Amino acid sequence: MTSDDALSAWWRMFGRPPRVMGLDVARAFAIVGMMGAHAAGIDESFALADPSSWAGIVHGYPSLLFALLAGFSVSLMTRLGQVADEDIAAVRLRMLGRGITIFAIGVFLELLSTPIAIILTLYGVLYLALIPMLRWRSSWLVLLAVALGLLGPLLLAVLAPLPEDTLGPVLEFLLRGSYPITVWLFFALIGMALARLPLQRAVTALWFTAAGAALLVSAHALAALPTGDRMLSAAVFDLEPHSGSMLEILAALGMGSLVIGLCLLLARPLRWPLLPIAALGSMPLSAYTAHVVSYFVMAGPDGRLASMDILLLSTVILLVMTTAWSILWRRGPLETLAARAGDAVAVLANRR
Repeated sequence: MTSDDALSAWWRMFGRPPRVMGLDVARAFAIVGMMGAHAAGIDESFALADPSSWAGIVHGYPSLLFALLAGFSVSLMTRLGQVADEDIAAVRLRMLGRGITIFAIGVFLELLSTPIAIILTLYGVLYLALIPMLRWRSSWLVLLAVALGLLGPLLLAVLAPLPEDTLGPVLEFLLRGSYPITVWLFFALIGMALARLPLQRAVTALWFTAAGAALLVSAHALAALPTGDRMLSAAVFDLEPHSGSMLEILAALGMGSLVIGLCLLLARPLRWPLLPIAALGSMPLSAYTAHVVSYFVMAGPDGRLASMDILLLSTVILLVMTTAWSILWRRGPLETLAARAGDAVAVLANRR
């Protein structure tokens, strides 16, 4: 039986795609990285040539890795050959329900008034934005991503000097927050295209790893070039976290590809030791929400945490809780909620 036959059989039996352990491990690293940015008090400076600054990788890179993995997840849910043409409408409706649910959870977390820049509101919007593109060819996805990677940073650089609230609440949220939709859509589209490659093959993981390392090194080398123009620097050369520049996108894509490639390579020989990490990564919505709520409980509204001990303790607790939950119920609680909301939307639409 080929890997595609196995995927098809799984889909027919369980109604959902099988999990790819390496992607779950990578997703867990993204979540823990974001936790580090929130709670560990790590300086934001990160220079590839300065090992003493490498802890600063938790700023910016993990959230963009999360966006890249979102594209993988969407593509695996709608993979050509596993979803019949007549079923794609139901898949789109389920994505609509999931996106709305994720957005609602994000709004709830925003109301806690922590200093954390909540990713789930934009993540929900991203789900909705990808619905029209589910059947696009990989070449179309990459072409749109390239256009966003080139034009998006220019747009963000033009908008940056404008006073706050100039664009109105919706466009301010989509374009001038910590997570601009142009950047996240770039990563999601690339993730959708990459997920259609044979992820079970070691050669694919090796290509991800090598290409990712090359992109990361190239981006940091180019960022060292002198530039005197403010607009050019903001649009192209700025490697500060969440800058949205071309080189930040290139560096984050390289880092994301490198992490995913390594996780795919290590998932098979280190399957048993990595199971708790994969369990955390298999329920990112629940784990991220638990982190934000626990942060609120410990720090209170507008309070800040800056302790590596808190990060380590929180990570261990999450690993234990998600592993136990995975053993007992497989899918995370908020993942179940989002899936059922998607199913409900599909059922209600079919009754009309």
